[in-house]
Amino acid sequence: TAELEDRLAERNPTLDLPRGLIHEHSGVRRRHIALPHEKPSDLAAHAARRVLEDNDLRAADLDLLIYAGVSSDAVEPATGHIVAAKIGACCPVFDVRNACNSVLNAIQVADALISAGRHRRVLVCCGELPTAGTPWTVASAEEYVTVAASYTVSDAGAALLLEAGSEPGVLAHRFSAYSAGWQAAVSAVDNLTTDPWAGRPTIGPLVVDSAGLVRGIENIDYAVFHKPLADLGLTWDDFAAVCVHQATLPTLWWFCDQVRIPQGKVVVTIAQHGNLVAATLLVQLARVVGSGRVRRGDLVALVGLASGASAGIVVVRW
Repeated sequence: TAELEDRLAERNPTLDLPRGLIHEHSGVRRRHIALPHEKPSDLAAHAARRVLEDNDLRAADLDLLIYAGVSSDAVEPATGHIVAAKIGACCPVFDVRNACNSVLNAIQVADALISAGRHRRVLVCCGELPTAGTPWTVASAEEYVTVAASYTVSDAGAALLLEAGSEPGVLAHRFSAYSAGWQAAVSAVDNLTTDPWAGRPTIGPLVVDSAGLVRGIENIDYAVFHKPLADLGLTWDDFAAVCVHQATLPTLWWFCDQVRIPQGKVVVTIAQHGNLVAATLLVQLARVVGSGRVRRGDLVALVGLASGASAGIVVVRW
Protein backbone atom coordinates (compact mmCIF):
# COMPACT_ATOMS: atom_id res chain seq x y z
CA THR A 1 0.00 0.00 0.00
CA ALA A 2 2.85 2.37 0.76
CA GLU A 3 4.31 1.66 -2.70
CA LEU A 4 0.93 2.31 -4.30
CA GLU A 5 0.67 5.66 -2.50
CA ASP A 6 4.18 6.56 -3.69
CA ARG A 7 3.16 5.89 -7.28
CA LEU A 8 -0.02 7.93 -6.91
CA ALA A 9 1.95 10.86 -5.45
CA GLU A 10 4.45 10.67 -8.33
CA ARG A 11 1.71 10.76 -10.97
CA ASN A 12 -0.34 13.47 -9.24
CA PRO A 13 2.32 15.99 -8.14
CA THR A 14 -0.11 18.92 -7.81
CA LEU A 15 -2.42 17.12 -5.40
CA ASP A 16 -1.86 16.67 -1.69
CA LEU A 17 -3.13 13.09 -1.43
CA PRO A 18 -3.63 11.85 2.14
CA ARG A 19 -1.17 9.13 3.17
CA GLY A 20 -2.41 6.19 5.20
CA LEU A 21 -6.05 6.61 4.16
CA ILE A 22 -6.18 3.35 2.17
CA HIS A 23 -4.92 1.18 5.01
CA GLU A 24 -6.87 3.07 7.64
CA HIS A 25 -10.20 2.58 5.88
CA SER A 26 -9.65 -0.85 4.31
CA GLY A 27 -7.02 -2.69 6.34
CA VAL A 28 -5.24 -3.64 3.09
CA ARG A 29 -1.44 -3.78 3.35
CA ARG A 30 -0.64 -5.76 0.19
CA ARG A 31 -2.25 -6.81 -3.06
CA HIS A 32 -1.26 -9.02 -6.02
CA ILE A 33 -0.66 -7.72 -9.54
CA ALA A 34 -0.84 -10.05 -12.53
CA LEU A 35 1.95 -10.09 -15.10
CA PRO A 36 1.45 -7.45 -17.82
CA HIS A 37 0.59 -9.98 -20.55
CA GLU A 38 -1.93 -11.96 -18.49
CA LYS A 39 -5.69 -11.76 -18.93
CA PRO A 40 -8.48 -13.07 -16.69
CA SER A 41 -8.62 -16.32 -18.67
CA ASP A 42 -4.91 -16.90 -18.00
CA LEU A 43 -5.38 -16.58 -14.24
CA ALA A 44 -8.38 -18.92 -14.34
CA ALA A 45 -6.49 -21.41 -16.51
CA HIS A 46 -3.54 -21.49 -14.08
CA ALA A 47 -5.91 -22.39 -11.23
CA ALA A 48 -7.86 -24.87 -13.36
CA ARG A 49 -4.70 -26.77 -14.32
CA ARG A 50 -3.63 -26.96 -10.69
CA VAL A 51 -6.95 -28.34 -9.42
CA LEU A 52 -6.97 -30.93 -12.20
CA GLU A 53 -3.40 -31.99 -11.40
CA ASP A 54 -4.20 -32.21 -7.69
CA ASN A 55 -7.04 -34.61 -8.50
CA ASP A 56 -5.18 -36.68 -11.13
CA LEU A 57 -7.57 -35.54 -13.85
CA ARG A 58 -7.24 -34.23 -17.38
CA ALA A 59 -9.26 -31.47 -19.02
CA ALA A 60 -10.93 -34.16 -21.13
CA ASP A 61 -12.47 -35.56 -17.92
CA LEU A 62 -14.62 -32.44 -17.42
CA ASP A 63 -18.18 -32.40 -18.71
CA LEU A 64 -18.94 -28.76 -17.86
CA LEU A 65 -16.86 -25.64 -17.23
CA ILE A 66 -18.41 -22.57 -15.59
CA TYR A 67 -16.44 -19.32 -15.62
CA ALA A 68 -17.56 -17.16 -12.70
CA GLY A 69 -15.80 -13.82 -12.43
CA VAL A 70 -16.33 -10.10 -12.64
CA SER A 71 -13.34 -9.75 -14.95
CA SER A 72 -13.59 -11.04 -18.51
CA ASP A 73 -11.36 -11.13 -21.57
CA ALA A 74 -14.04 -9.74 -23.87
CA VAL A 75 -17.74 -8.98 -24.02
CA GLU A 76 -18.14 -11.87 -26.47
CA PRO A 77 -17.51 -14.81 -26.42
CA ALA A 78 -17.96 -16.15 -22.90
CA THR A 79 -14.60 -16.18 -21.13
CA GLY A 80 -15.31 -19.82 -20.30
CA HIS A 81 -14.57 -20.68 -23.93
CA ILE A 82 -11.15 -19.02 -23.72
CA VAL A 83 -10.29 -20.84 -20.49
CA ALA A 84 -11.44 -24.16 -21.96
CA ALA A 85 -9.30 -23.64 -25.06
CA LYS A 86 -6.25 -22.81 -22.93
CA ILE A 87 -6.53 -25.93 -20.78
CA GLY A 88 -7.62 -28.22 -23.62
CA ALA A 89 -11.18 -28.91 -22.45
CA CYS A 90 -13.85 -29.89 -24.98
CA CYS A 91 -16.92 -29.80 -22.71
CA PRO A 92 -19.82 -27.30 -22.73
CA VAL A 93 -19.08 -23.95 -21.07
CA PHE A 94 -20.88 -20.83 -19.94
CA ASP A 95 -20.27 -17.79 -17.75
CA VAL A 96 -22.05 -16.85 -14.51
CA ARG A 97 -21.65 -13.25 -13.41
CA ASN A 98 -23.01 -11.58 -10.28
CA ALA A 99 -20.26 -9.30 -8.97
CA CYS A 100 -18.40 -10.79 -5.99
CA ASN A 101 -21.03 -13.52 -5.58
CA SER A 102 -20.33 -14.98 -9.04
CA VAL A 103 -18.55 -18.06 -7.67
CA LEU A 104 -21.25 -18.75 -5.09
CA ASN A 105 -23.93 -18.64 -7.78
CA ALA A 106 -21.82 -20.90 -9.99
CA ILE A 107 -21.66 -23.46 -7.17
CA GLN A 108 -25.45 -23.18 -6.84
CA VAL A 109 -25.89 -23.86 -10.56
CA ALA A 110 -23.33 -26.68 -10.62
CA ASP A 111 -24.97 -28.37 -7.62
CA ALA A 112 -28.38 -28.18 -9.28
CA LEU A 113 -27.09 -29.67 -12.54
CA ILE A 114 -25.21 -32.47 -10.78
CA SER A 115 -28.19 -33.25 -8.52
CA ALA A 116 -30.44 -33.42 -11.60
CA GLY A 117 -28.07 -35.87 -13.26
CA ARG A 118 -27.21 -33.50 -16.12
CA HIS A 119 -23.48 -33.40 -15.36
CA ARG A 120 -21.09 -35.40 -13.21
CA ARG A 121 -17.90 -33.33 -13.08
CA VAL A 122 -18.07 -29.53 -13.16
CA LEU A 123 -15.17 -27.11 -12.96
CA VAL A 124 -15.93 -23.65 -11.56
CA CYS A 125 -13.15 -21.15 -12.20
CA CYS A 126 -12.55 -17.43 -12.23
CA GLY A 127 -9.78 -15.01 -13.06
CA GLU A 128 -9.98 -11.58 -11.50
CA LEU A 129 -7.96 -8.68 -12.92
CA PRO A 130 -9.48 -5.66 -11.14
CA THR A 131 -6.16 -3.80 -11.00
CA ALA A 132 -6.69 -3.10 -14.72
CA GLY A 133 -9.14 -0.44 -13.56
CA THR A 134 -6.76 1.30 -11.15
CA PRO A 135 -7.04 5.09 -11.69
CA TRP A 136 -3.47 6.39 -11.53
CA THR A 137 -4.42 10.02 -12.10
CA VAL A 138 -7.15 11.80 -10.18
CA ALA A 139 -8.48 15.32 -10.60
CA SER A 140 -8.92 16.13 -6.91
CA ALA A 141 -8.69 14.79 -3.41
CA GLU A 142 -12.48 14.39 -3.47
CA GLU A 143 -12.25 12.14 -6.54
CA TYR A 144 -9.49 10.17 -4.83
CA VAL A 145 -11.85 9.33 -1.97
CA THR A 146 -14.61 8.35 -4.42
CA VAL A 147 -12.43 5.81 -6.25
CA ALA A 148 -10.46 4.67 -3.18
CA ALA A 149 -11.95 1.17 -3.40
CA SER A 150 -10.00 0.69 -6.66
CA TYR A 151 -6.78 0.85 -4.64
CA THR A 152 -7.72 -2.12 -2.44
CA VAL A 153 -8.32 -4.73 -5.15
CA SER A 154 -6.07 -7.61 -6.08
CA ASP A 155 -5.61 -9.95 -9.06
CA ALA A 156 -6.21 -13.68 -8.56
CA GLY A 157 -7.19 -16.93 -10.23
CA ALA A 158 -9.18 -19.65 -8.50
CA ALA A 159 -10.87 -22.93 -9.36
CA LEU A 160 -13.08 -25.50 -7.65
CA LEU A 161 -14.06 -28.98 -8.82
CA LEU A 162 -17.51 -30.40 -8.05
CA GLU A 163 -18.27 -34.06 -8.70
CA ALA A 164 -21.23 -36.38 -8.29
CA GLY A 165 -20.84 -38.55 -5.22
CA SER A 166 -22.63 -41.04 -2.99
CA GLU A 167 -22.98 -38.42 -0.23
CA PRO A 168 -23.70 -34.72 -0.70
CA GLY A 169 -20.86 -32.23 -0.31
CA VAL A 170 -22.99 -29.15 -0.96
CA LEU A 171 -25.53 -29.30 1.87
CA ALA A 172 -27.42 -26.06 1.32
CA HIS A 173 -27.40 -22.74 -0.47
CA ARG A 174 -29.60 -19.68 -0.22
CA PHE A 175 -29.49 -16.23 -1.82
CA SER A 176 -31.10 -12.84 -1.49
CA ALA A 177 -30.86 -9.41 -3.11
CA TYR A 178 -31.74 -5.76 -2.63
CA SER A 179 -31.42 -4.56 -6.22
CA ALA A 180 -32.66 -1.05 -5.48
CA GLY A 181 -29.17 -0.41 -4.10
CA TRP A 182 -27.29 -1.21 -7.33
CA GLN A 183 -25.95 2.33 -7.82
CA ALA A 184 -23.84 2.23 -4.64
CA ALA A 185 -20.93 0.41 -6.31
CA VAL A 186 -20.36 0.60 -10.05
CA SER A 187 -17.43 -0.19 -12.32
CA ALA A 188 -18.26 0.80 -15.88
CA VAL A 189 -16.73 -0.66 -19.01
CA ASP A 190 -14.06 1.74 -20.26
CA ASN A 191 -12.53 -0.09 -23.19
CA LEU A 192 -12.91 -3.83 -22.82
CA THR A 193 -10.48 -4.26 -25.72
CA THR A 194 -11.11 -3.33 -29.31
CA ASP A 195 -8.22 -5.58 -30.31
CA PRO A 196 -8.66 -9.18 -29.11
CA TRP A 197 -4.90 -9.72 -29.37
CA ALA A 198 -4.00 -6.59 -27.42
CA GLY A 199 -2.80 -6.46 -23.84
CA ARG A 200 -4.99 -6.67 -20.77
CA PRO A 201 -8.54 -5.31 -21.00
CA THR A 202 -9.19 -1.94 -19.41
CA ILE A 203 -12.19 -1.11 -17.28
CA GLY A 204 -13.34 1.98 -15.46
CA PRO A 205 -12.47 2.53 -11.79
CA LEU A 206 -14.70 1.10 -9.10
CA VAL A 207 -16.76 4.01 -7.81
CA VAL A 208 -18.28 3.29 -4.41
CA ASP A 209 -20.75 5.12 -2.21
CA SER A 210 -19.72 3.36 1.00
CA ALA A 211 -22.69 4.54 3.05
CA GLY A 212 -25.07 3.55 0.26
CA LEU A 213 -23.48 0.11 -0.07
CA VAL A 214 -23.80 -0.51 3.67
CA ARG A 215 -27.46 0.56 3.49
CA GLY A 216 -28.00 -1.90 0.66
CA ILE A 217 -26.51 -4.75 2.68
CA GLU A 218 -28.57 -3.73 5.72
CA ASN A 219 -31.71 -4.00 3.58
CA ILE A 220 -30.98 -7.65 2.79
CA ASP A 221 -32.92 -10.04 5.00
CA TYR A 222 -30.28 -11.69 7.20
CA ALA A 223 -32.49 -14.79 7.40
CA VAL A 224 -30.71 -15.75 4.18
CA PHE A 225 -27.74 -16.72 6.37
CA HIS A 226 -29.57 -18.15 9.38
CA LYS A 227 -32.31 -20.28 7.81
CA PRO A 228 -30.04 -22.81 6.05
CA LEU A 229 -28.18 -23.35 9.32
CA ALA A 230 -31.43 -23.77 11.26
CA ASP A 231 -32.76 -26.23 8.65
CA LEU A 232 -29.60 -28.32 9.06
CA GLY A 233 -29.58 -28.02 12.85
CA LEU A 234 -26.26 -26.15 12.80
CA THR A 235 -24.77 -23.06 14.41
CA TRP A 236 -21.69 -21.08 13.38
CA ASP A 237 -19.75 -22.97 16.06
CA ASP A 238 -20.19 -26.21 14.11
CA PHE A 239 -17.99 -24.99 11.25
CA ALA A 240 -14.27 -25.58 10.97
CA ALA A 241 -14.07 -22.31 9.04
CA VAL A 242 -16.39 -19.58 7.81
CA CYS A 243 -15.19 -17.94 4.59
CA VAL A 244 -16.67 -14.44 4.28
CA HIS A 245 -16.26 -12.05 1.36
CA GLN A 246 -13.97 -9.18 2.38
CA ALA A 247 -13.98 -5.75 0.79
CA THR A 248 -12.51 -4.02 3.85
CA LEU A 249 -11.47 -5.18 7.31
CA PRO A 250 -13.82 -2.81 9.21
CA THR A 251 -16.87 -3.89 7.19
CA LEU A 252 -15.90 -7.54 7.64
CA TRP A 253 -16.06 -7.27 11.42
CA TRP A 254 -19.18 -5.08 11.26
CA PHE A 255 -20.95 -7.71 9.16
CA CYS A 256 -19.83 -10.58 11.38
CA ASP A 257 -21.28 -8.76 14.37
CA GLN A 258 -24.57 -8.27 12.50
CA VAL A 259 -25.02 -11.98 11.74
CA ARG A 260 -23.20 -13.26 14.87
CA ILE A 261 -20.34 -15.06 13.12
CA PRO A 262 -17.57 -15.67 15.70
CA GLN A 263 -14.41 -13.84 14.65
CA GLY A 264 -12.31 -16.91 15.43
CA LYS A 265 -14.09 -18.86 12.68
CA VAL A 266 -13.36 -16.28 9.97
CA VAL A 267 -10.54 -16.70 7.43
CA VAL A 268 -8.98 -13.22 7.20
CA THR A 269 -7.31 -12.52 3.85
CA ILE A 270 -8.02 -8.83 3.24
CA ALA A 271 -4.86 -7.45 4.90
CA GLN A 272 -2.26 -9.47 2.99
CA HIS A 273 -4.21 -10.20 -0.20
CA GLY A 274 -6.55 -7.26 -0.73
CA ASN A 275 -10.07 -7.50 -2.16
CA LEU A 276 -9.91 -10.57 -4.41
CA VAL A 277 -13.38 -9.92 -5.88
CA ALA A 278 -15.17 -13.17 -6.85
CA ALA A 279 -12.05 -15.23 -6.14
CA THR A 280 -12.11 -14.27 -2.45
CA LEU A 281 -14.02 -17.23 -1.04
CA LEU A 282 -12.11 -19.84 -3.06
CA VAL A 283 -8.77 -18.33 -2.02
CA GLN A 284 -9.87 -18.56 1.61
CA LEU A 285 -11.05 -22.13 1.11
CA ALA A 286 -7.73 -23.10 -0.48
CA ARG A 287 -5.84 -21.56 2.45
CA VAL A 288 -7.74 -23.41 5.18
CA VAL A 289 -7.63 -26.74 3.32
CA GLY A 290 -3.94 -26.33 2.49
CA SER A 291 -3.06 -25.49 6.10
CA GLY A 292 -4.96 -28.47 7.49
CA ARG A 293 -7.48 -26.30 9.33
CA VAL A 294 -10.21 -27.94 7.25
CA ARG A 295 -10.03 -31.71 6.79
CA ARG A 296 -12.18 -34.25 5.00
CA GLY A 297 -15.63 -34.33 6.57
CA ASP A 298 -15.40 -30.84 8.13
CA LEU A 299 -18.12 -28.26 7.64
CA VAL A 300 -17.35 -24.99 5.87
CA ALA A 301 -19.63 -22.02 5.25
CA LEU A 302 -19.05 -19.77 2.24
CA VAL A 303 -20.71 -16.42 2.95
CA GLY A 304 -21.00 -13.97 0.09
CA LEU A 305 -21.71 -10.24 -0.12
CA ALA A 306 -21.68 -8.31 -3.37
CA SER A 307 -22.58 -5.02 -4.94
CA GLY A 308 -26.03 -5.02 -6.42
CA ALA A 309 -26.63 -5.64 -3.54
CA SER A 310 -26.73 -9.41 -3.09
CA ALA A 311 -25.93 -11.94 -0.40
CA GLY A 312 -25.75 -15.68 -0.18
CA ILE A 313 -24.42 -18.70 1.66
CA VAL A 314 -23.27 -22.15 0.60
CA VAL A 315 -22.85 -24.82 3.28
CA VAL A 316 -20.28 -27.45 2.37
CA ARG A 317 -19.05 -30.69 3.90
CA TRP A 318 -15.50 -30.94 2.59
